[in-house]
Amino acid sequence: MAVYDLEEQEQISALKAWWDQYGKYVTALAVSAAVASVSWQGFNWYQNRQAASAGGLYFAVQQAAERGDAARAREAAGQIIEKHPRSVYAEMAALLSAGTQIGGGDTRNARAHLEWVAQKGRDPVLRDIARLRLATVLFDEGARAEALAQLEKAPAPSLKARFADLRGDVLAADGRIDEARAAYQIVLDTLAAQPGGEADTLREIVRIKFEALGS
Repeated sequence: MAVYDLEEQEQISALKAWWDQYGKYVTALAVSAAVASVSWQGFNWYQNRQAASAGGLYFAVQQAAERGDAARAREAAGQIIEKHPRSVYAEMAALLSAGTQIGGGDTRNARAHLEWVAQKGRDPVLRDIARLRLATVLFDEGARAEALAQLEKAPAPSLKARFADLRGDVLAADGRIDEARAAYQIVLDTLAAQPGGEADTLREIVRIKFEALGS
């Protein structure tokens, strides 16, 4: 029994010595792991709460747009941009609000939201859509140089025909006929490989505009 007690005491002494040397590191690791776990859970809770808040505001923009309430759409979109600028809801809300503003004849506020998406948006396709709509507004206002500047950078492939079509319209209005025909030709070439539906309609419209410019 005495031998067993001695061995046990030696083990306890060895464990105590090990703990004296390494215990603080073990404690630190345990605390770090606990803090990381709590932080991760807190981060997830915060992210979910932020997403719910942004989603609620976006729903408000949708409702306002359906009612044609440009003021409410602008206000709700502004809140999303201010509180959740990195959320995709912010970009979609800004685009939806801009459309509502344009429908109400308020191009100034529409431009502000479109410019924000074009410059600050995180989704490349939504940025391109914003540039296309902004160029349309600028063209309608007679700012042809500014409109062309928005169309200068190549867009996502799915928007290539739309960009070229609007570019052709702006160039034609500016009297740059050869450049306009070249832009329309890009549309025709692009849509040749996309038969059916909306592509056919746009191709026919552009064909008429192309022929109207003469040879």
